[in-house]
Amino acid sequence: MIVAGFGFRRGATAESLHAALILAQAGRPDVAALAAPADKIAPLGILGERLGLPVLPIAPAALRAATTATRSAASLAARDTGSVAEAAALAGAGAGTGGGARLIAYRRISPDRMATCAIAEGSTP
Repeated sequence: MIVAGFGFRRGATAESLHAALILAQAGRPDVAALAAPADKIAPLGILGERLGLPVLPIAPAALRAATTATRSAASLAARDTGSVAEAAALAGAGAGTGGGARLIAYRRISPDRMATCAIAEGSTP
């Protein structure tokens, strides 16, 4: 399963999220689901509807448990993880549940700097 994980600022639009997805996905297989922190699912739901993809809410503990490849001071302060997008992608693809998830695209930042997206591949049990 290929999952796009997102981190984004309050006020991010579906267009910001989509722009980050396009940058992260460049040349990679299509994603099967979108993932974000459980308390910030609403804006991602709009993009999920447009793309016909399910949206996975990721619990705070799963975000903290994921080992990310990049580190953002803002992500560390807000969510206690190096990259919310990478952590959400990994958790959504099965990291920590025996799903063997791995990042296939590190976080990319939307041109308006409102959203980040990373992509992980794994097999969710």
